[in-house]
Amino acid sequence: SNPSLAMPIERERRTYKSNQNRDSSILTENQVQILKNVDAESKGPRLQPWNRSYEELLSFVREFGHARVPQQFPPNPSLGLWVT
Repeated sequence: SNPSLAMPIERERRTYKSNQNRDSSILTENQVQILKNVDAESKGPRLQPWNRSYEELLSFVREFGHARVPQQFPPNPSLGLWVT
């Protein structure tokens, strides 16, 4: 993460979103692709905990046949809280 790029990137996001429904865009195709890549990279680390919890839930479902994890689930207390 580069703090000096935060404002220019946010400005580009706003430009892209405000022009998304128009026939022609102010941004070039290359600029749009770079913006999408930056967004994907910035979301990656934030999704890791969610993905890990989701995988734990899938394991629970395979073992118990349902996704009704009790809030007080001793083998994995955080899973019960995550599901609720």
